[in-house]
Amino acid sequence: MSRDEAIELVRQLEEAVNAHDTARLLEFYAEGAVMASPVFSAISGLEAIRKTWDTVFALFPDWSAKVSEVLVDGDRIAFLGTAAATDRNGWFGEPPTGERIEYRAAIVLTISGGKIVRDERIYDLTGVLQRLEKARTDKELRTAAEVQRALLSRTAHVYAYCEAVGDSIPSRAIGGDFFEFITLPSGNFGVVLGDVGGKGPASAIVAAMIQGMLAMEVQTESSPSETLARLNHALVTRELAPRFATLVYGVLSPDGQFVYSNAGHNAPILVTSDGILRLTTGGSILGAFKEAKFDQETIHLPPGATLILFSDGVPEARNSHGREFGENRLLSFVSSVAANAVSDVLRSILARVQDFSQGTPQNDDITLAVVRYRGRN
Repeated sequence: MSRDEAIELVRQLEEAVNAHDTARLLEFYAEGAVMASPVFSAISGLEAIRKTWDTVFALFPDWSAKVSEVLVDGDRIAFLGTAAATDRNGWFGEPPTGERIEYRAAIVLTISGGKIVRDERIYDLTGVLQRLEKARTDKELRTAAEVQRALLSRTAHVYAYCEAVGDSIPSRAIGGDFFEFITLPSGNFGVVLGDVGGKGPASAIVAAMIQGMLAMEVQTESSPSETLARLNHALVTRELAPRFATLVYGVLSPDGQFVYSNAGHNAPILVTSDGILRLTTGGSILGAFKEAKFDQETIHLPPGATLILFSDGVPEARNSHGREFGENRLLSFVSSVAANAVSDVLRSILARVQDFSQGTPQNDDITLAVVRYRGRN
């Protein structure tokens, strides 16, 4: 068989496979042809070959193949390519992932009298398993990301005396940043923003755990310093990796009293008509020292005061040249937008950071929360 004839045969085979045309495929095989594969071993005869193709097409309705290279040696044709199908039924006894899996294959055909007398296949089964595992992991991460997004206080919160909004952009599918807006039993308003050390699923799990502990702690309306001390003790005594976190927790009262404590986190920005104040009072990061103490500060906010909490992913956002956004640029920009509506302040800062980074992948999550004290009615 000439090379041109071999290439034409392979092209027609590829066309019939992608059309799932079993009848057409059988026309290429000799009556007693043998088909060998690591999946179904060796079979012989047109009826057995027909059943094999029918089974493949039934299990994988979108199964397709693409030939990339054809080699000819006398009556033998070898071609390389890729096959792909959606994993709807599960492979190798594993549960289905619902993802499209692509793998490499090498096919060797022996030709006699213009017909295929032997069809031998070699699949990259290691690659298949790796792709199945990746698809399964990706699916689990997407589910985890949906759960994490549900845990975040993404809806704008509006109260009689204040309003708040926040957002988080994870650097991976799921991240270690979190924020909470909390309505306390007394009618006070609590705001939390934290960052767990590390990246990925482990950090996200610890972040969710801290959120759960906070949900219980804040209902007692202990002071921010006492709340952070108990969170710190819980992280130190649990053997977690990672166990370190930074966090700011503040409580705003209807009369404008704001009490906060900062556990090693980026100092929030408070903007009033008098200018900008950074909120640094607190203590060490959470999870580092069992008996750590956390100071707290009380500030009286005037109506119109705007509080901006952020994770280190904001000032440390990098552009394509490796330069950081930086706190000076953040402070300058905040001054220009702080008087806008709360949601506009949030969107403007996030947009400014993303414009600066120019689509460059980031190494850390970017999280913001903006709170506006409107005054007592």
